[in-house]
Amino acid sequence: MLVKIPSPILGRRGALRLLALTPAAALAACSSDAEPDRLLPLAKAAKADARLADAIGETHTGLAGRARAVSAARTAHARALQREIDRVNPRDPDDPPSVPAPPKQQAPGSADAAAEQLRAGAREAQEQAAKLVPELPTHRAGLVGSVAASCASLQEVLA
Repeated sequence: MLVKIPSPILGRRGALRLLALTPAAALAACSSDAEPDRLLPLAKAAKADARLADAIGETHTGLAGRARAVSAARTAHARALQREIDRVNPRDPDDPPSVPAPPKQQAPGSADAAAEQLRAGAREAQEQAAKLVPELPTHRAGLVGSVAASCASLQEVLA
């Protein structure tokens, strides 16, 4: 008696095609087009804080040193966050950054109001980053935790 073995549902070529498509499907599934990167608001705030600190340093000479420190720290935060965003969601180098430069900011009229605005920005950034840390993967939590700690120290510099 001859037993006919049924042919496989998926032939060798079909299996190879499926295997070739797997990385593309995995990449599409991991793509965060549907949901923006959770670090974007932190990066945008860092750039805006740096821009404000630059404006305050130019307008209020008594705050220039502290404003430069804030600007340098927040610029470093923005760069580190942008690198992480781009690592997870690579972009074409010819495309604009996912975190555009904020518009030019104007410093408050009084030095006291300017100093308070710098402190408030550092405090808000610290709180925003600290809230996000528990919800992130470990490697991203370390970066965001560092931003939160740096913003806490900036508040001491500005006190």
